[in-house]
Amino acid sequence: MPKFVLITGAGTGIGRSIALTLADQGFSLILCGRNLENLEETKIQLKNPENHSTHSCDIRKIGDVQFCLDKTNTESLYGLVANAGVGGENTFGERDRWREIIETNLTGTYQTVQECLPYLQKDTASYKKVVILSSILARLGVPGYSAYCASKAGLLGLTRSLAAEHSGDKILINAVCPGWVNTKMAWEGIEGFAESLNITKEEAYQEAMKPVPLGKMSEPEEIARFVGYLLSEKQNSLTGQTVDINNGALMP
Repeated sequence: MPKFVLITGAGTGIGRSIALTLADQGFSLILCGRNLENLEETKIQLKNPENHSTHSCDIRKIGDVQFCLDKTNTESLYGLVANAGVGGENTFGERDRWREIIETNLTGTYQTVQECLPYLQKDTASYKKVVILSSILARLGVPGYSAYCASKAGLLGLTRSLAAEHSGDKILINAVCPGWVNTKMAWEGIEGFAESLNITKEEAYQEAMKPVPLGKMSEPEEIARFVGYLLSEKQNSLTGQTVDINNGALMP
């Protein structure tokens, strides 16, 4: 029997790398995201692409994840990777992005998990797995990023609460907090940093890496491999935990 895993935000970056890793592990994937073209680009790169499906989905809309599951005729889920999210700054005022960022990163993730829970509860595996992608900024304060920091910090409380609530269903729920990762979103942040300081992108990168002991970004594949472990049958004891992958930038 195939083991189905739903991944949100699977069209680019870390989400795409997670899809590649989980496909190699033999999972059948339900790839969700707002950009169907990006999802199709992910799918064709996967091992046995015929085993996977793509679905346009906006996690901010109640019922969108449920609709994707209905279309697959999937009766149960072994796992969920709640990866979809948006980044960037926000400033109080008429154009404040607070609501957009909170509704996507925090409320959208909450709705995603809730709509997947009945499918996870039905699965016959000894343990079912949920991984929520948070961020190092859940633990740090960054000027101009109040919405992003708040949304990502909220995901850690959500992870702990849901893990405690659904332990009786044998659903293990954990969060991953990446630091700098070599993705388009990260480089957009570097470019914004460069513009604000009127320096080159390379100079901005060097400045951003100064507080990082290993002096580098992680690669998306590194995050994906750890997510793959959290979803594997080898892992049956971690739940309600937050794992930091940040090249030493934060050492709690």
